Amino acid sequence: MSWKTSFVPFLSVALMMTASIAQSEELKVGADAPDFELKASDGKTYKLSSFKGKQAVVVAWFPKAFTGGCTKECKSMREHGKLIRAYDVAYFTASCDEVEGEKGNAAFAKSLDLDYPILSDPTRKTAKEYGLVADDKGNAKRVTFYIGKDGKIAHIDREVKTEMHGEHIAAKLKELGVAPAPKK
Repeated sequence: MSWKTSFVPFLSVALMMTASIAQSEELKVGADAPDFELKASDGKTYKLSSFKGKQAVVVAWFPKAFTGGCTKECKSMREHGKLIRAYDVAYFTASCDEVEGEKGNAAFAKSLDLDYPILSDPTRKTAKEYGLVADDKGNAKRVTFYIGKDGKIAHIDREVKTEMHGEHIAAKLKELGVAPAPKK
C-alpha cells in the first residue's frame, strides 16, 4: 500500500474530527450570540439581530414539548412573566420541535396558555450553532442564554431549575443590570 492510499483516509477522518470538534465547541460569555431566524408558536418569525441595539434577549432552550420538565419550565415563565417583563427584554423558550402539528410548539403553547412565543428549530441548525444538540434523537439541551443589547452572550445558565425558572430569569436580569422596561 502506498503512502497516498493510506494518507487520504487518515486525512478524511482528521478533517471530520476537526469539523465535529468545532461544531460542538461551547459558546462562552462575551462571545457574539449566533444569529438566528426562527418561526414561533405565535405565527411570527423572530430574527435575533433585529433586537441588537434595542433590547436584551433571553432564549430558554428545552428538550421536548409536552414533557414533564419542559411543561414545568414553560409554566414557571408564564406565571412569573410580570417579573420578567419588568425588564427591557424579549424572552422566548425554544426547542427542536416543529411549530405546527399535534405535538408542535404552537399546540404546546396553546395548551399552557403561554403569553410568550416558543421558537421552533426543527432543522437543529440554530441548536447546533449554540452547542445544544444533546442526544441521538436531536433534542436540545436545557440551557438558557441571556444576550445583551450588544448581541453578546451575557450569561449562560446550564443548570436550569424548571419549576423556578421564571423567578430565576427575573433575578438574573436584575443581576446583569438589564434596564427596566420602558413605561407605556
